[in-house]
Amino acid sequence: MPETSVARFYDELADDYHLIYADWDASTRRQGEALDALMGEGRAAVLDCSCGIGTQAIGLALRGHRVTGTDLSPRAVACAAREAAHRNPTLPTAAADMRHLPFPDARFDAVVCADNALPHLLTEQDVRTALADMRRVLRPGGLLLISTRPYDDLLRTRPASAPPQVHRPADGSEPTIGFQLWHWHEDGDHYGLEHFQLPPDGGRWRVAVRRTAYWALGRDRLSALVADAGFVDPGWRMPQQTGFFQPLLMAHAGTR
Repeated sequence: MPETSVARFYDELADDYHLIYADWDASTRRQGEALDALMGEGRAAVLDCSCGIGTQAIGLALRGHRVTGTDLSPRAVACAAREAAHRNPTLPTAAADMRHLPFPDARFDAVVCADNALPHLLTEQDVRTALADMRRVLRPGGLLLISTRPYDDLLRTRPASAPPQVHRPADGSEPTIGFQLWHWHEDGDHYGLEHFQLPPDGGRWRVAVRRTAYWALGRDRLSALVADAGFVDPGWRMPQQTGFFQPLLMAHAGTR
């Protein structure tokens, strides 16, 4: 199965990304509320360094935080900017690689890297580089929030697919169905993903297929990498604790 670049995968998906959700607006509000509850008091300067079309960034901006959104996909960040403008929060955006963030040192109170974005980096060195740059742009004591799939469970079972997703338009028109096939590599830690999306097309189905790859980073391994990058007290919060849809790693930037 040929795997495309991460930027191309999300460029191709950007216009249809909201169709992954049953109700993208409701998910944006719900995820923003869950992340806001972990931010502490006051309005924080937040970098969402994998903002995609703005699901978490817009949600946090609606809660009053001063959010900047970056993503490897130029088309996704353009979509995030449009969606924010429709909902009125200010959301500066830029296309940027999380390994090379275009900001000065100690610029942000919090950095968010959600929705299983970090595991797109397929080597330990790339993950270390990204975490070091997240640490660089955080003020001392600043908050790091990373969410991933529940890889400890997935590594035990190595599923071949994920449950289907159904988006039902509010106007009652035909739904869009999505599903994923996972192709585990021989090393057992990486997998290729085929994302199928079937939007209705005049009583028939169109099929869009997009491909990418992930590293199934378990919690202990990612916690160790975060600690090595200069963060203190890394710890995991599960969805039943936070209301967020994925496990969340929380840590704080240590003093230099």
